[in-house]
Amino acid sequence: MQRYIVKRLFQGLLLLVIVSTIVFAVGRLTGNPVDLLLPEEASEEERQAMIEALGLDGPILEQFVVFITGAVQGDLGVSIRYRQPAVDVFFSRLPNTLMLMPGVMLLAIVMAIPLGVLSALRRGRLTDRISGTIAVLGIATPNFWLGILLIYLFSVQLGWLPSSRMGDWSHFVLPTVTLGTFLVAGFMRLIRSSMLDILDSEFVKLARIKGLSEMKVVWKHCLRNALIPVLTLWGVFMGALVTGTIVTETVYAWPGVGRLTYEAVIFRDYPLLQAVVIMDAVLILVINLVVDILYAYVDPRIRFT
Repeated sequence: MQRYIVKRLFQGLLLLVIVSTIVFAVGRLTGNPVDLLLPEEASEEERQAMIEALGLDGPILEQFVVFITGAVQGDLGVSIRYRQPAVDVFFSRLPNTLMLMPGVMLLAIVMAIPLGVLSALRRGRLTDRISGTIAVLGIATPNFWLGILLIYLFSVQLGWLPSSRMGDWSHFVLPTVTLGTFLVAGFMRLIRSSMLDILDSEFVKLARIKGLSEMKVVWKHCLRNALIPVLTLWGVFMGALVTGTIVTETVYAWPGVGRLTYEAVIFRDYPLLQAVVIMDAVLILVINLVVDILYAYVDPRIRFT
């Protein structure tokens, strides 16, 4: 296990170097941030002074060397818009995104696991067809469309829930449902598929022959072995929740990491964009490593070589 972890960490460092290079190059394709920071009537001297103040006057290669040197030391630059260290801005927004996670995970556990198991036990029946339809709709529905629809229905028409911003518990409902729809659908289909494979396995037949109750066979023996692909999706979703909520957080004006990424692109904030992408990559690498380690505890048959 230790050898495997060291190997994954080395691969992660290599990936971070590649990600840093790509985001540095792509960020500068969006244009010059000076065009947004200064008025149109600004003189050429003012523009040049601003460029020098932002460190954009040197050659691209020189800027890249400065960026990599600072990144190794934990300095990813100062945000052009917020005038604060980019890493500090990122971590100030990260808790707002993480606050959505418990509700989304609870929604997935309460809905996806029972529906997935029930769908597998009633394969081909009406319950299975209804669950399958719900899962397909959940996976295929775009987040931005679902978010706008929920705002129109529950905020505009019914007036039950707020449409945007952070606040009390009612502000969490619509973003949680929007983010949780895909997870519930994905969990449901994966649990159903895994349960169908495991229900026909030899150890399940042996457990039934020994006289174990059907509930114990299903919920203790079958479900535990069906959780491995669910763990994979959980790892992917955890990374996506932290890094890929740009659309959802923009729709609900939620001050999290996703909206921060959107702001960094719109305002051409190079240091902030670089910090957000690199920190997102670090979080995804850590989450995937944790998920791989959890495999061994969920299924003792798994061994890393």
